[in-house]
Amino acid sequence: MTYCVALRLHDGLVFLSDSRTNAGVDQIGTYRKMNVYENPGERVMVMMTSGNLSISQSIRQIVSDLSNANGHTLWTAKSMYEAAQILGDAIRLVHDRDAEELRKFGIDFNISIIFGGQIKGEHCRLFQMYAAGNFIESYDDHVYFQIGESKYGKPILDRVATLDSTLDEAAKCALISMDSTLRSNISVGLPLDLLLYAKDQLSVAQFVTIDEQNQYFQMIRRSWGNQLKRVFETTADPVWDATPETTDNVLSGLDHGSMPVRVPPPSGLPRDTHRDPTVLQTLAEGNRQSDGTTDGEGWQIG
Repeated sequence: MTYCVALRLHDGLVFLSDSRTNAGVDQIGTYRKMNVYENPGERVMVMMTSGNLSISQSIRQIVSDLSNANGHTLWTAKSMYEAAQILGDAIRLVHDRDAEELRKFGIDFNISIIFGGQIKGEHCRLFQMYAAGNFIESYDDHVYFQIGESKYGKPILDRVATLDSTLDEAAKCALISMDSTLRSNISVGLPLDLLLYAKDQLSVAQFVTIDEQNQYFQMIRRSWGNQLKRVFETTADPVWDATPETTDNVLSGLDHGSMPVRVPPPSGLPRDTHRDPTVLQTLAEGNRQSDGTTDGEGWQIG
């Protein structure tokens, strides 16, 4: 598995990928997921892949030379949209060639791709590609895409990343997102590839491969965890059985009592003599409907 994330900002683009692949707990490998297609001064395009490694490698091999009906390749496409269409064509070619044979061995055609960059004469664009060769584009209401093990690193992106974030702020956010994923999922691992692209630069100037000794990433791992713990410790505990008008942080109010849905014990089961069952039984009787059920409180009557 893997985790890749990319952000599209007013200032440019940020791409981050891990390098972990595995085919079982004892077959862990390292393969870089980020590929750069660059013609300095004319275009920069970045592709990050997740899914079946053999499929992604086949797509990377094919797409570099594939031409569309207009004779355009990634290197001559007139727009990023056309380049994304060419990448979609490459996905479909590999699918037509391999999907049926993979299915015979119980293997799904599993591939996800983030593809973005800038071609001279247009703005930065970012796409998420699917196994069918179709894709969606990032617009102002959604500034990032994730592929792979995305759930662990999503909260920080939702809370922090905006179009107005600087490239460095977005890189920091992406690295925190990656750290959260690394801590929660063994199928994602170092080293990482991080690329920052400033709009209209039309060349790659900021790129780093991050390993366990990287000073900044180690700082992120230490400080983020410590600050999360500090925020947690300074957040008030809930207050039970109080009135919001007189007490802060009330979780359960005195005047808004609620009861769980209870399953009645079998008849004849020994009961706790220290508890008075008549109160609960009375509540259940009061909530029972004409069909024998309850309204969600007290005893659940079958």
